Amino acid sequence: MTSRKPYHGTGPGPITPDGCAVDYYAMLTPNGEPELIHAAVPREASILELGAGTGRITRGLLSLGHEVVAVDESPEMLAHIGGAETVCSPIQSLELHRTFDLVLLMSFVIETADDGLREAFLRTCRDHVAEDGCVILQRKPPEWYDTVQPFERVADDGRTVRMTGVSRPGPDLLAATMEYVAGDRRWTHFFLSRRLDDDFLESELNQADLTISGFLEGDRGWVRAVPRSRGHRPGGA
Repeated sequence: MTSRKPYHGTGPGPITPDGCAVDYYAMLTPNGEPELIHAAVPREASILELGAGTGRITRGLLSLGHEVVAVDESPEMLAHIGGAETVCSPIQSLELHRTFDLVLLMSFVIETADDGLREAFLRTCRDHVAEDGCVILQRKPPEWYDTVQPFERVADDGRTVRMTGVSRPGPDLLAATMEYVAGDRRWTHFFLSRRLDDDFLESELNQADLTISGFLEGDRGWVRAVPRSRGHRPGGA
């Protein structure tokens, strides 16, 4: 394990505690994610979106007929979201005392290298998912950790995205810096993440009384999980 802080960022405008640049995230648009999620849940399903950011996915889910509660620890991020109930809170300490048809945790948040934090994220998912509902997690396909290399690409709108400083500081760990350039503005975001292969992820889910029930796509990056039990829930009433 490395002693470096797992996430940190630089650049103009507000930077969230985990290093994300609010002004940059506000530029981003969906790439089919709302439709993918919509197809995996019942019509008009209630959704708890954890780590909603500036609402890139929230807006699409609302337009598809879902009621969404958007959670983020950054008030600057949440200020960009309209049409949904918003809650400013860290994921790990969220206590809404409500359940939802779907709890959504995207943007590879679950791949934190902090095992205790990952456990807390999954407990929050379990505490807020209905007994007949599901949790959808987004991770990198496990094989990505072996193959990813530094890259640069230019988006259709002219933004430049680079990955630099790729290293593997420990078993199943990957560290890198993302660089984002839009016009004369530049942001960086360092991250340290952990590979979650199927067996390890299933073990982590089981500790939170969840289990894998399938994948939304063939690369297994989108994971669907459901409650293991219909009775007692570990750590809760």
